[in-house]
Amino acid sequence: MIDLKISNEPLHIQSCVDWVMADASGGIDVFIGTVRNITKGKKVVRLEFEAYESMALSEMGKIAEEVKTKWPVNKILIHHRVGILKVGEVPVVIAVSAAHRNAAFDACRYTIDTLKQTVPIWKKEVFEDGEEWVAAHP
Repeated sequence: MIDLKISNEPLHIQSCVDWVMADASGGIDVFIGTVRNITKGKKVVRLEFEAYESMALSEMGKIAEEVKTKWPVNKILIHHRVGILKVGEVPVVIAVSAAHRNAAFDACRYTIDTLKQTVPIWKKEVFEDGEEWVAAHP
């Protein structure tokens, strides 16, 4: 099962975890991306995310399907927020459940790394002294 979402509303971490839980799953791995207060020594005021939503959801779906061919996962959830986010807010949640922890860990890491490389979601970092669009790559 796959759950994909792009939203301008806050992401609910516990709801994401609840959704991936399954009796057949012995492991759940969750990645929660948060807005940090410092980037490259500069104080972050906020982040602004924009997405080409239909294409982003399509790419997220491709990632989820690819994950299912690489690892025996039961459920995978990919939620990303758009709009203006303050320090401490959550722009992305990835949750994966599988029978065994290694599959959940590996699939979760692959999902976030691939999302940052291929999904058309753009991030602008706003600092006290300016702003900058940044590549989504880690």
